[in-house]
Amino acid sequence: MKTTMLIALAALAVACGRGEPKQAMTTTDSLSRDLQLAPVDTTQPINDQPAAAPAPAPDPTPAPKPAAPAPKPKPKPKPAAPSSNAAADPAPAPAPAPTPLVLAAGTPITATMNDSISSRSNKVGDMVTARVTTDLKDGQGRVVVPAGSTVSLRITALHESENKSDKTGTLTLAAQDISVNGKTYAIDASIDSVSRELVGRKTNAGDIAKVGAGTGIGAVVGRVIGGSTKGAIIGGVIGGAVGAQRAVETKDRDVVVPAGSRLVLTLRQPLQP
Repeated sequence: MKTTMLIALAALAVACGRGEPKQAMTTTDSLSRDLQLAPVDTTQPINDQPAAAPAPAPDPTPAPKPAAPAPKPKPKPKPAAPSSNAAADPAPAPAPAPTPLVLAAGTPITATMNDSISSRSNKVGDMVTARVTTDLKDGQGRVVVPAGSTVSLRITALHESENKSDKTGTLTLAAQDISVNGKTYAIDASIDSVSRELVGRKTNAGDIAKVGAGTGIGAVVGRVIGGSTKGAIIGGVIGGAVGAQRAVETKDRDVVVPAGSRLVLTLRQPLQP
């Protein structure tokens, strides 16, 4: 500040030397008065800052608004991340296995014979078949053996009836296997009943001759011993009649099981097709 004042005083002195003494004196006096005013603290920094520029006037024409952006499609939800405690969570219990189809021991089986049996034409070891007539179910009501399944049987004993007192003859069957939906399974079952009948064979002259042979010989012997042919002839006639009757009584009768006869079996062991 002092430097500035000195420069101003020097400038005034030069001006005065150029013929403007009066004005210079006036300026000098004014400066002298100014110097006598309160001193100025020159130690404080001068806060010379440019004045703030005036704010620009707003543009009277508003700028066009930008078009609104098209809405973005919503992102598909991501699958939930596996829980960090997955290892600690217990695994779900597996579904129980279905119970297998099984026919319990003691299950009755009703069937119808497909083949006929006769003691005159069949022999031990022959195989015959029967057809299951009703569905066979387990304890839960599920069909294990459907109707129409085939049971195979083997003839183990067969003999005709030899006299009137023998009213049954001999017939024994054994269950071998059963065919279910095209597959064959062994079966252990007893034969409870089978419809059968006795069919007599026709009596012929040969049968009568065999039975009455002894009576004829006696008639011949009586004729020779008694000397009377009449007694021998009567005895021969009577003997022939008795022989014919005895032939009828002792004639074999065949054991016959017609096709379509009813057969009942009972399982001795469980059956699991």
